[in-house]
Amino acid sequence: MIPPLSIAPMMDRTDRHMRFVMRAISAHTLLYTEMVTCHALVHGDAERFLRYHSAEHPVALQLGGDDPSMLATCARMAEDHGYDEVNLNVGCPSDRVQQGCFGAVLMKTPQRVADAVHAMREAVDIEVTVKHRIGVDEVDQYEHMLHFVDTVAAAGARRFTVHARKAWLKGLSPKENRNVPPLRYDEVQRLAAERPQLDIEINGGIRTLDQVQEQLEHVDAVMIGRAACDTPWIFAEADQRFFGATTPPKTREQVTDEVVEYIGAVRDDPWFKLHHVTRHLLNLYAGQAGTKAWKQVLAQAAPDADPAEVFARGRDAVAAARDRKAAFAASRRAS
Repeated sequence: MIPPLSIAPMMDRTDRHMRFVMRAISAHTLLYTEMVTCHALVHGDAERFLRYHSAEHPVALQLGGDDPSMLATCARMAEDHGYDEVNLNVGCPSDRVQQGCFGAVLMKTPQRVADAVHAMREAVDIEVTVKHRIGVDEVDQYEHMLHFVDTVAAAGARRFTVHARKAWLKGLSPKENRNVPPLRYDEVQRLAAERPQLDIEINGGIRTLDQVQEQLEHVDAVMIGRAACDTPWIFAEADQRFFGATTPPKTREQVTDEVVEYIGAVRDDPWFKLHHVTRHLLNLYAGQAGTKAWKQVLAQAAPDADPAEVFARGRDAVAAARDRKAAFAASRRAS
């Protein structure tokens, strides 16, 4: 069964440290790696790109590329390393991706994507999925997207994650492509209705679990992107709301305790720095009194600091900020 909720693959965000943090918050939400290019895996340090913590399952590897043979090789690498899914990026609009002839530009050549998916499906038993845009440049009508999905589905893909914005490959930056093109949720919902044999997941602009619930009335799954970075604690109730969990959500202290153990396990890695992990916890108290104090404590932590002490100081700073806020509110009421 398709997981009803996932966290989007995001460059410089969903590294293995963030994935562990999010897994500590939600036990069941599907996690994705950052996009890894086939050339990086085949010609670079594959072990470094593919490593992950066993607690991360279910976890998917997202690949960038367009060569069927190389993608099949990388899909086998993903399966051999124990990934639960391999995902093909047909949505990234950056110049670097376009020059490599993969990402969103591939929506203009559906058969090329189909050939890649077919090769990957032949190579592995794990799920092969596709993440794409609603359209690209002038190829942006619903019928274009439907043709793309039908062509790729015929090659064996069953699950499609659709970013409900088109991509402008010329004139908009990658950041602008995440926000400027209007959201067209209705077209993704129409796709799900017209292709019930496929699993359709919607992505783009969804920032709360209430919005997730609303979308699940129309599609099979929802992918959250930037909100997982900006407000990670929204996932604290995800297991109870969407995966049938009966245990209560964890507390923030329980999550940071798990992260302390994780840091102890990875700290001897030669490239490890404490902030590689703590940067993903800066927004743990987002929207709460004391969030600024929490961020300051984490940001000022020395590279060799004891993470348990850092988190304890952060919690004390949050509590002090909340006490000050409560005292101020009481004094206002008294006056």
